[in-house]
Amino acid sequence: MMRSLYSGISGLSVHQTKMDVIGNNIANVNTVGFKGSKVSFSDVFYQTIQSATGPNETTGAAGQNAMQIGLGSTVSSIVSSPSKTGGAQRTDNPFDIMINGDSFFVVNQGGTNYFTKAGNFKIDGSGTLATTSGGTVMGWQVDPNDPTKTVADVVSPLRIMSPENLYSPPVATTAVTISGNIDSKDTQLAIGGSGKTVNISFYDSLGQEYNATVKLMHNTTGTAPNLTDVDNQYTVQLMDVLDSNGKSIYKTGSGTAADPYKETSVKPISFGGIDYTLDTATGKLTTTGALPVITFNANTGKFVSAIGAGTDNGTGTDSNKSLNFSITDTSAAGSPFHNITVDLSSITTFGGTGKTALDFTPGDLDNKGGGRKAGNMSGLSVDTSGKIYGSYDNGDSRLLGQIAVASFSNPAGLEAVGGNLFAQTQNSGKFDGIGKDVSSDGGSFTTGVLEMSNVDLASEFTEMITTQRGFQANSRVITTSDTLLEELINLKR
Repeated sequence: MMRSLYSGISGLSVHQTKMDVIGNNIANVNTVGFKGSKVSFSDVFYQTIQSATGPNETTGAAGQNAMQIGLGSTVSSIVSSPSKTGGAQRTDNPFDIMINGDSFFVVNQGGTNYFTKAGNFKIDGSGTLATTSGGTVMGWQVDPNDPTKTVADVVSPLRIMSPENLYSPPVATTAVTISGNIDSKDTQLAIGGSGKTVNISFYDSLGQEYNATVKLMHNTTGTAPNLTDVDNQYTVQLMDVLDSNGKSIYKTGSGTAADPYKETSVKPISFGGIDYTLDTATGKLTTTGALPVITFNANTGKFVSAIGAGTDNGTGTDSNKSLNFSITDTSAAGSPFHNITVDLSSITTFGGTGKTALDFTPGDLDNKGGGRKAGNMSGLSVDTSGKIYGSYDNGDSRLLGQIAVASFSNPAGLEAVGGNLFAQTQNSGKFDGIGKDVSSDGGSFTTGVLEMSNVDLASEFTEMITTQRGFQANSRVITTSDTLLEELINLKR
């Protein structure tokens, strides 16, 4: 009789525990990255009244089963389900990140690494990627020897908006390309014409922008005034070099008697292997050398060569496809200019409407060497592998770090410590301190999306009903046992 009373009590206890877990699951139904738990029961030890016996051939007695009375139930496990993915909630916040896979974010709080599925991150005051509860998101830093990659080393905080990442350093221009079509019937290119000019924009190593103007004309033969245009050949002449304010970099003065033209420290200026100097009378660039010549195939109209003087003379390492443009600043501060290769091999001489159309493109034919000014950070983005890129208003894009993830052989063995965090245990498997790329096991990140709680309300309500009924039934065991005890006591009257 007393056994049923205490079995009923144990039944009440385990159902109360299950109800506590259900209540916690439902309370966190809208908690980002929450993982619901399930309770399992088991019976406890038994009082054996009679042990089992086998058939006895000697006596002919049949075998008998054991007779045992159980002594209640207990909670055998409370297991979370971190590998069960919750629904996706779109937020469009670039730092709301959802893991597609079984991995966990690694966050550091109080010097200890924890693990979470909640990807609602933010940038703190020091520019570090952090959780809403104050933990720092851990990952890998950029390889100093190759800024396009990260180093899979011991995870560290991702200080993506540190002062050095807020700006993009300037890069001097080393290559430009002039392309387009020259129509041989264009009268602007003929003797007596004004020529066709093209502006070349370039940057020095400080990010200062300049514009150089070059002019193309028909090459001529003979002596003045009996000059004749040479078919399929055009000269290239440097006309001017201006800074971003529209002022010539090689001269000062206004050209008056009181303020004559004077050279600056920017000299010499060389284009196509010939040096240009200031004509103090006119204030324009002048040269005494033979201008470089571009030659085209008379039958196909395609580019043949660009030949100048010096290193552009078509011999040695000269590719014959480009001309060199160099500026030297002789001031004590040094020259911020880099030599620029002007590629002309994309120009053609096909027939057309009698008009010439030439255009300038920064960089070479592989889009390298275009240079850029200094830039300020204008945006951040995270790709599917967790690499964080900064965008800058000079068109630059830089890798700033990569979010690393951790995976465990037994995710259910992780211990929930609150704040959407899990801690590793001896039964979960160990975090190696380095982590891995989320894509290494086929996973990925989705930005602008959060993983919601994986609690299924329909399942929880069903569990709640069965738990309530189980609790009621166990309470009836106690009241019924008490009634039986009362009847037993009343036998004495």
